[in-house]
Amino acid sequence: MNEKIEVDIKVPNQTRYLGLIGKIGEDIARTLKKYQGDREELAYHLNLVLTEAMANAICHANEGDPDKEVHISITFADRILNIKVYDQGQGFDVNALPNPDFQNLDEHGRGIYIIRTLMDRVTYEKHAHGNVLEMQKTLN
Repeated sequence: MNEKIEVDIKVPNQTRYLGLIGKIGEDIARTLKKYQGDREELAYHLNLVLTEAMANAICHANEGDPDKEVHISITFADRILNIKVYDQGQGFDVNALPNPDFQNLDEHGRGIYIIRTLMDRVTYEKHAHGNVLEMQKTLN
């Protein structure tokens, strides 16, 4: 039987939930039975992409609005890890965002750059109630 994991979480639009969501990503990485790679490295990467994506949703897409929420969906099946972070913002073209200038500490875009670097596929599209950042990684 193939290993399958599904986690679906909705949290208030507050940064205090970043650690919780990052920890869930770490725990998923550590429990994958058939993963042959470095579990601690995967745990760190999942924590990082989840907290970056969620911070972007809270601060930029949802503009810190306490009446909004962030919805996170994590699935793992057939060696594919799929993470979706839903926001209720205006959206932007993720492909038009240039790589950040790491000399300029005020520049935005580092989170998306990190996510693109660590994941195999990244998309950001409109959906019924806002937008969804989808991140996929194939695990061996």
